Parts: sequence; C-alpha cells; structure tokens
Amino acid sequence: MAEEKTYPMTEEGKTKLEKELENLKTVKRPQIIERIKIARGFGDLSENSEYESAKDEQSNIESRISLVETMLHNAEIIDSNAVAADEVSIGKSVSFKELPDEEPESYTIVGAAEADPLSGKISNDSPIARSLIGHKVGDEVE
Repeated sequence: MAEEKTYPMTEEGKTKLEKELENLKTVKRPQIIERIKIARGFGDLSENSEYESAKDEQSNIESRISLVETMLHNAEIIDSNAVAADEVSIGKSVSFKELPDEEPESYTIVGAAEADPLSGKISNDSPIARSLIGHKVGDEVE
C-alpha cells in the first residue's frame, strides 16, 4: 500500500485549518444547503441557474472539506524550536538578499497548507525555501 502524503505545518497552521474546517461545516455547508433548497423552489431544475450555481458551490465546499480533513489527518507538526536557533527550517522566519545589491526580503517558511506569500509566508516546497532549508545564519546560498 502506498504511503499517505504528510502535510508539514506549524501548530498555528493546524489551528487555522481546524477553524476553517469548523466554519465550512457549521456555516458554509448549511448556507449552501439553504440556497439549494430555495433554488429548487424556482421550478424546472434544467434551466435553473441559481440551482446550478448553488450545486457548483456545494461541490467546491465539499471538496475543500475533504481536503482540509485529509491535511489535518496527515498533518506533521513541525516544532521549529527543536531545530538549532541559527538553522533555517519550517516555522522559522528568514531574511535574505540576492547578491550583489538587491533589497533584503523576509519570509516565514511554512508548510504548503498554510502558505500565503502576500502575508510573507512561503511554502517549504517553494524554490526559495528549498534552497534555504538546512542552511545556517550567514550562509551564502545559490
């Protein structure tokens, strides 16, 4: 049997996913069920765009619930404190600059499930993070 994929993440990322799952199940799912119920009342389902739209949204919500449940079930919590303070790893913030004269950039390396580049959180699977993980403060990385 194939090994299940693990999802490395910080404790903060896991908590965020748990909250998202709770919201999807207790708020979003009931809302879309109600929208479907209302749309059914509009009559002929074959030409009912409200119904089709609600069913599409329901499919998206159910897919997201399934994915989040899988990620949480297979979560690998990374404790950045277990790694040397000067070593780059998941959960650590890093600053770097491209030589010779680029401006410094700062990111926190997180698991793919919690990546949000606009908030300064990059995936451990990103090319930048892959090249930095395992290096120490002051290292030159290519």
